[in-house]
Amino acid sequence: MNDPIREELFRLQDLSYRDFQIKLIPTVRPEAVIGVRTPELRRLAKDLCKRGEAAAFLAELPHSCFDENQLHAFILSEMKDFPSCLAEVDRFLPYVDNWATCDQLSPKVFKKHRAELLPAIIRWLDDGRTYVVRFGIGMLMEHFLDADFDPAYPALVSKIQSEEYYVRMMIAWYFATALAKQADAVLPYLEQRRLDPWTHNKTIRKAVESYRITPEQKAYLRTLTIKTLQNCHRIVTRFDGKAPPVPV
Repeated sequence: MNDPIREELFRLQDLSYRDFQIKLIPTVRPEAVIGVRTPELRRLAKDLCKRGEAAAFLAELPHSCFDENQLHAFILSEMKDFPSCLAEVDRFLPYVDNWATCDQLSPKVFKKHRAELLPAIIRWLDDGRTYVVRFGIGMLMEHFLDADFDPAYPALVSKIQSEEYYVRMMIAWYFATALAKQADAVLPYLEQRRLDPWTHNKTIRKAVESYRITPEQKAYLRTLTIKTLQNCHRIVTRFDGKAPPVPV
Protein backbone atom coordinates (compact mmCIF):
# COMPACT_ATOMS: atom_id res chain seq x y z
CA MET A 1 0.00 0.00 0.00
CA ASN A 2 1.27 3.44 -0.92
CA ASP A 3 0.83 5.26 2.41
CA PRO A 4 1.39 8.85 1.17
CA ILE A 5 -1.19 8.42 -1.58
CA ARG A 6 -3.65 6.75 0.80
CA GLU A 7 -3.15 9.64 3.23
CA GLU A 8 -3.80 12.11 0.44
CA LEU A 9 -7.02 10.31 -0.47
CA PHE A 10 -8.23 10.58 3.11
CA ARG A 11 -7.39 14.30 3.15
CA LEU A 12 -9.71 14.64 0.16
CA GLN A 13 -12.47 12.58 1.76
CA ASP A 14 -16.07 13.82 1.61
CA LEU A 15 -18.20 11.73 3.95
CA SER A 16 -21.53 12.80 2.48
CA TYR A 17 -20.27 11.88 -0.98
CA ARG A 18 -19.05 8.56 0.42
CA ASP A 19 -22.54 7.73 1.65
CA PHE A 20 -23.95 8.63 -1.75
CA GLN A 21 -21.42 6.47 -3.59
CA ILE A 22 -22.04 3.41 -1.43
CA LYS A 23 -25.64 3.33 -2.64
CA LEU A 24 -24.57 3.44 -6.30
CA ILE A 25 -21.92 0.72 -6.24
CA PRO A 26 -23.48 -2.28 -4.46
CA THR A 27 -20.73 -4.67 -5.60
CA VAL A 28 -18.15 -2.78 -3.50
CA ARG A 29 -17.86 -3.25 0.27
CA PRO A 30 -18.94 -0.02 2.04
CA GLU A 31 -15.80 -0.03 4.16
CA ALA A 32 -13.70 0.02 0.98
CA VAL A 33 -15.07 3.43 -0.07
CA ILE A 34 -13.18 6.52 1.12
CA GLY A 35 -15.40 9.06 -0.64
CA VAL A 36 -13.22 11.21 -2.90
CA ARG A 37 -15.02 13.17 -5.60
CA THR A 38 -14.17 12.44 -9.22
CA PRO A 39 -12.65 15.88 -10.06
CA GLU A 40 -10.27 15.50 -7.12
CA LEU A 41 -9.25 12.02 -8.25
CA ARG A 42 -8.62 13.23 -11.80
CA ARG A 43 -6.50 16.09 -10.48
CA LEU A 44 -4.51 13.73 -8.26
CA ALA A 45 -3.97 11.34 -11.19
CA LYS A 46 -2.52 14.15 -13.29
CA ASP A 47 -0.35 15.32 -10.39
CA LEU A 48 1.07 11.83 -9.84
CA CYS A 49 1.91 11.59 -13.54
CA LYS A 50 3.70 14.96 -13.43
CA ARG A 51 5.55 14.04 -10.24
CA GLY A 52 6.74 10.75 -11.72
CA GLU A 53 4.97 8.74 -9.01
CA ALA A 54 2.31 7.08 -11.15
CA ALA A 55 4.31 4.00 -12.16
CA ALA A 56 4.93 2.96 -8.56
CA PHE A 57 1.25 3.30 -7.75
CA LEU A 58 0.19 1.31 -10.82
CA ALA A 59 2.49 -1.51 -9.76
CA GLU A 60 0.55 -1.96 -6.52
CA LEU A 61 -2.21 -4.35 -7.50
CA PRO A 62 -4.59 -5.29 -6.10
CA HIS A 63 -5.61 -2.10 -4.34
CA SER A 64 -7.60 -2.29 -1.15
CA CYS A 65 -10.18 0.41 -1.73
CA PHE A 66 -12.54 1.72 -4.39
CA ASP A 67 -10.95 5.17 -4.56
CA GLU A 68 -7.53 3.68 -5.31
CA ASN A 69 -9.05 1.72 -8.18
CA GLN A 70 -10.65 4.93 -9.43
CA LEU A 71 -7.32 6.72 -9.21
CA HIS A 72 -5.67 3.83 -11.06
CA ALA A 73 -8.24 4.13 -13.86
CA PHE A 74 -7.69 7.87 -14.20
CA ILE A 75 -3.91 7.43 -14.34
CA LEU A 76 -4.29 4.87 -17.13
CA SER A 77 -6.55 7.33 -18.93
CA GLU A 78 -3.66 9.83 -18.97
CA MET A 79 -1.03 7.47 -20.40
CA LYS A 80 0.33 8.58 -23.78
CA ASP A 81 2.12 5.45 -25.03
CA PHE A 82 -0.41 3.06 -26.57
CA PRO A 83 1.41 -0.30 -26.11
CA SER A 84 2.22 0.49 -22.48
CA CYS A 85 -1.29 1.72 -21.81
CA LEU A 86 -2.91 -1.35 -23.36
CA ALA A 87 -0.66 -3.65 -21.33
CA GLU A 88 -1.53 -1.80 -18.12
CA VAL A 89 -5.25 -1.89 -18.92
CA ASP A 90 -5.03 -5.66 -19.43
CA ARG A 91 -3.23 -5.99 -16.11
CA PHE A 92 -5.80 -3.86 -14.29
CA LEU A 93 -9.10 -5.15 -15.72
CA PRO A 94 -9.21 -8.41 -13.69
CA TYR A 95 -9.26 -6.29 -10.51
CA VAL A 96 -12.15 -4.05 -11.57
CA ASP A 97 -15.15 -4.96 -9.42
CA ASN A 98 -17.75 -2.29 -10.14
CA TRP A 99 -19.46 -0.44 -12.98
CA ALA A 100 -18.12 3.01 -12.03
CA THR A 101 -14.43 2.13 -12.31
CA CYS A 102 -15.14 0.13 -15.46
CA ASP A 103 -16.97 2.98 -17.17
CA GLN A 104 -14.62 5.75 -16.11
CA LEU A 105 -11.58 3.91 -17.44
CA SER A 106 -11.19 5.53 -20.86
CA PRO A 107 -7.60 6.04 -22.05
CA LYS A 108 -7.31 9.09 -24.29
CA VAL A 109 -4.58 7.42 -26.35
CA PHE A 110 -7.04 4.80 -27.62
CA LYS A 111 -8.60 7.38 -29.94
CA LYS A 112 -5.40 7.59 -31.96
CA HIS A 113 -4.90 3.82 -32.21
CA ARG A 114 -8.31 2.37 -33.05
CA ALA A 115 -6.97 -0.19 -35.51
CA GLU A 116 -4.60 -1.61 -32.89
CA LEU A 117 -7.31 -1.39 -30.22
CA LEU A 118 -9.90 -3.48 -32.07
CA PRO A 119 -8.25 -6.91 -31.54
CA ALA A 120 -8.08 -6.17 -27.81
CA ILE A 121 -11.78 -5.21 -27.76
CA ILE A 122 -12.72 -8.48 -29.48
CA ARG A 123 -10.64 -10.35 -26.91
CA TRP A 124 -12.36 -8.52 -24.02
CA LEU A 125 -15.81 -9.26 -25.40
CA ASP A 126 -14.99 -12.97 -25.29
CA ASP A 127 -13.36 -12.88 -21.85
CA GLY A 128 -16.30 -13.99 -19.70
CA ARG A 129 -15.48 -11.83 -16.66
CA THR A 130 -18.22 -9.29 -16.00
CA TYR A 131 -16.28 -6.05 -16.04
CA VAL A 132 -13.80 -7.10 -18.70
CA VAL A 133 -16.73 -7.80 -21.03
CA ARG A 134 -18.49 -4.59 -19.99
CA PHE A 135 -15.33 -2.61 -20.67
CA GLY A 136 -14.99 -4.17 -24.12
CA ILE A 137 -18.55 -3.22 -25.00
CA GLY A 138 -17.94 0.28 -23.70
CA MET A 139 -14.84 0.71 -25.83
CA LEU A 140 -16.67 -0.56 -28.90
CA MET A 141 -19.44 1.94 -28.18
CA GLU A 142 -17.03 4.82 -27.60
CA HIS A 143 -14.70 4.29 -30.55
CA PHE A 144 -16.58 2.34 -33.23
CA LEU A 145 -20.03 3.85 -33.66
CA ASP A 146 -19.03 6.74 -35.90
CA ALA A 147 -16.63 6.84 -38.87
CA ASP A 148 -15.06 3.49 -37.94
CA PHE A 149 -18.39 1.67 -37.60
CA ASP A 150 -18.86 -1.74 -39.19
CA PRO A 151 -22.11 -3.78 -39.09
CA ALA A 152 -20.05 -6.68 -37.79
CA TYR A 153 -19.59 -4.89 -34.44
CA PRO A 154 -23.22 -4.93 -33.22
CA ALA A 155 -23.31 -8.54 -34.33
CA LEU A 156 -20.45 -9.26 -31.93
CA VAL A 157 -22.27 -7.56 -29.07
CA SER A 158 -25.56 -9.34 -29.80
CA LYS A 159 -23.85 -12.72 -29.49
CA ILE A 160 -22.60 -12.12 -25.95
CA GLN A 161 -24.26 -14.59 -23.59
CA SER A 162 -24.43 -13.42 -19.99
CA GLU A 163 -26.82 -13.40 -17.06
CA GLU A 164 -24.82 -10.63 -15.37
CA TYR A 165 -26.87 -7.48 -14.87
CA TYR A 166 -23.96 -5.13 -15.58
CA VAL A 167 -23.14 -6.88 -18.84
CA ARG A 168 -26.73 -6.94 -20.04
CA MET A 169 -27.25 -3.28 -19.17
CA MET A 170 -24.14 -2.35 -21.15
CA ILE A 171 -25.42 -4.32 -24.13
CA ALA A 172 -28.67 -2.34 -23.91
CA TRP A 173 -26.71 0.91 -23.59
CA TYR A 174 -24.65 -0.02 -26.64
CA PHE A 175 -27.69 -0.71 -28.81
CA ALA A 176 -29.55 2.38 -27.58
CA THR A 177 -26.54 4.52 -28.49
CA ALA A 178 -26.17 2.72 -31.81
CA LEU A 179 -29.81 3.52 -32.59
CA ALA A 180 -28.92 7.21 -32.39
CA LYS A 181 -25.82 6.87 -34.56
CA GLN A 182 -26.33 3.87 -36.85
CA ALA A 183 -30.08 3.32 -36.87
CA ASP A 184 -30.32 1.56 -40.23
CA ALA A 185 -27.77 -1.05 -39.17
CA VAL A 186 -29.10 -1.79 -35.68
CA LEU A 187 -32.86 -1.31 -35.88
CA PRO A 188 -33.27 -4.83 -37.37
CA TYR A 189 -31.94 -6.25 -34.10
CA LEU A 190 -35.11 -5.00 -32.44
CA GLU A 191 -37.48 -5.57 -35.34
CA GLN A 192 -36.30 -9.17 -35.64
CA ARG A 193 -36.01 -9.68 -31.86
CA ARG A 194 -32.39 -10.74 -32.03
CA LEU A 195 -31.74 -9.75 -28.40
CA ASP A 196 -33.16 -11.51 -25.36
CA PRO A 197 -36.45 -9.93 -24.21
CA TRP A 198 -34.98 -8.23 -21.12
CA THR A 199 -32.12 -6.60 -23.04
CA HIS A 200 -34.44 -5.81 -25.95
CA ASN A 201 -36.82 -3.87 -23.72
CA LYS A 202 -34.00 -2.15 -21.79
CA THR A 203 -32.58 -0.99 -25.13
CA ILE A 204 -35.90 0.56 -26.06
CA ARG A 205 -36.27 2.16 -22.64
CA LYS A 206 -32.83 3.76 -22.86
CA ALA A 207 -33.42 4.88 -26.43
CA VAL A 208 -36.72 6.60 -25.70
CA GLU A 209 -35.04 8.44 -22.81
CA SER A 210 -32.37 9.80 -25.17
CA TYR A 211 -32.52 13.32 -26.59
CA ARG A 212 -30.72 12.02 -29.69
CA ILE A 213 -33.71 9.93 -30.75
CA THR A 214 -36.50 11.79 -32.55
CA PRO A 215 -40.10 11.72 -31.26
CA GLU A 216 -41.10 9.76 -34.37
CA GLN A 217 -38.37 7.18 -33.75
CA LYS A 218 -39.39 6.89 -30.10
CA ALA A 219 -43.01 6.27 -31.04
CA TYR A 220 -41.97 3.48 -33.40
CA LEU A 221 -39.58 1.93 -30.88
CA ARG A 222 -42.36 1.74 -28.30
CA THR A 223 -44.35 -0.43 -30.71
CA LEU A 224 -41.46 -2.92 -30.68
CA THR A 225 -41.59 -3.51 -26.91
CA ILE A 226 -41.93 -7.19 -26.11
CA LYS A 227 -44.96 -7.72 -23.88
CA THR A 228 -43.70 -10.32 -21.45
CA LEU A 229 -43.00 -10.60 -17.74
CA GLN A 230 -39.91 -8.47 -18.31
CA ASN A 231 -40.35 -6.80 -14.92
CA CYS A 232 -39.97 -10.05 -13.00
CA HIS A 233 -36.20 -9.63 -12.63
CA ARG A 234 -36.64 -6.16 -11.18
CA ILE A 235 -39.36 -7.29 -8.76
CA VAL A 236 -37.39 -10.31 -7.51
CA THR A 237 -34.20 -8.35 -6.92
CA ARG A 238 -36.13 -5.69 -5.03
CA PHE A 239 -37.43 -8.31 -2.63
CA ASP A 240 -34.05 -9.90 -2.06
CA GLY A 241 -32.51 -6.51 -1.35
CA LYS A 242 -29.83 -6.70 -4.00
CA ALA A 243 -31.31 -4.62 -6.78
CA PRO A 244 -28.60 -2.75 -8.66
CA PRO A 245 -29.16 0.96 -9.25
CA VAL A 246 -31.36 1.64 -12.26
CA PRO A 247 -29.27 4.41 -13.94
CA VAL A 248 -26.35 2.19 -14.96
